[in-house]
Amino acid sequence: MAENLEMTTGSILDILIYVFDRYMLVELPEVPRREHLARDLERAGFPRSKVERALDWLTDLAFGQDSAAPAQPTAPALGVRVFTDGELMRLSTECRGLLLTLERAQVLTAQQREIVIERMLALDADEPDTEQLKWVVLMVLSSQPGCEQAVERLGGLMREVRGDAPH
Repeated sequence: MAENLEMTTGSILDILIYVFDRYMLVELPEVPRREHLARDLERAGFPRSKVERALDWLTDLAFGQDSAAPAQPTAPALGVRVFTDGELMRLSTECRGLLLTLERAQVLTAQQREIVIERMLALDADEPDTEQLKWVVLMVLSSQPGCEQAVERLGGLMREVRGDAPH
């Protein structure tokens, strides 16, 4: 019961994480249709308005992936990513640094980095943080075929970071 109360105040990211854990990590033949998924999320205690926004976020991710090539280990990009003023205002120095680290470690391609930035900004979080960024990166990578190695690298990097972080 307390779990449902907590969910009613959850963010869009909370809903996305719930969907990811429940449907994307399991080898299901297919993810339920939008209306069934919406009904399941509402039964779990998430408010309808946020459920719709989260499902729109996932739809935008899926359609954004149509043009994205699968991640292939490539040489790091030679160019420099310049963030817009809006991106600088919304993405902390830590988030931008983590993106750079993930790209240098060949976890993300330049194209995937752009998808991650776009999806982070679409969360409408007041102050997106690195924990949210890690989830978005995981969702972006998991939504693309052929990214298993990148997901493994991400997991390894996150374990290293968590081992160094004080709790």
